[in-house]
Amino acid sequence: MIDCYYRRLGADGDLQRFESTVGTGSNWDESIQHGSPPLALLTKAIEELAAGSGMQVGRLTLDILGAIPVAPVAVRAWVSRPGSRICMMTAEMPAAQRDGSERAVARMSAWLLAVTDTRDAVLDRYPPMPRLPDTGFRHHLQGRPGYLETVTWVPQPDDAGAAVVWMRPLISLVDDEKTTDLQQLAMVVDSANGVGAALDPNDFMFMNTDTTVHLHRAPVGHEFCLRARGSIGPDGLGSTTPELFDEQGFFGTSAQTLLVQRR
Repeated sequence: MIDCYYRRLGADGDLQRFESTVGTGSNWDESIQHGSPPLALLTKAIEELAAGSGMQVGRLTLDILGAIPVAPVAVRAWVSRPGSRICMMTAEMPAAQRDGSERAVARMSAWLLAVTDTRDAVLDRYPPMPRLPDTGFRHHLQGRPGYLETVTWVPQPDDAGAAVVWMRPLISLVDDEKTTDLQQLAMVVDSANGVGAALDPNDFMFMNTDTTVHLHRAPVGHEFCLRARGSIGPDGLGSTTPELFDEQGFFGTSAQTLLVQRR
């Protein structure tokens, strides 16, 4: 039974080490990780580093630097641009290579901003996203082992022609440690590529190289809606751009760059 994405193995200097469970496995290749678990683990490292700072994450960018194996990984985080109003933090995930060396396979940069009271100026560009009855359909990759077994996936119709899915993680991030709302979002947001898929995954592979999340407020809760659209160019490149909602309404956007190849 899959009950978490990572098991804590302990610390090694400034590195925290984790065992990756089969729940991290990608739908493209179960020996490499889906982007959401690493995104969430690096988000956890950023939040732990930022604890007590009085600052809030405004942007997260994950760059996938190579295949992330379903194997032991490490995480470290540091302040790369200090500041009392604007601060950048960076987190990195090294993993062992075939020759025994260790190199970074993923890196996250995060802008954190000072929290002030702007409740009198709140402006959302989209209305809240309603929950409609569940039709029972999930996705075309139903039954694939790994990550897709660890989240709910409830598609919803959309008058604007976008793909809309409500998602919720079913397991914890690290052992039985508390998972924050932002980490819960990170556990599903990389799936926007699949939600907004413009191509049949049986005919094409469309892997994202990155995920960038912009937040104008902190996400709330454990279930999130991704309203995503995919675009495919003539030269094997693509992009996916979702709007993000929780049960309170619109709170941010995301974007991904895609490598598109025929199977």
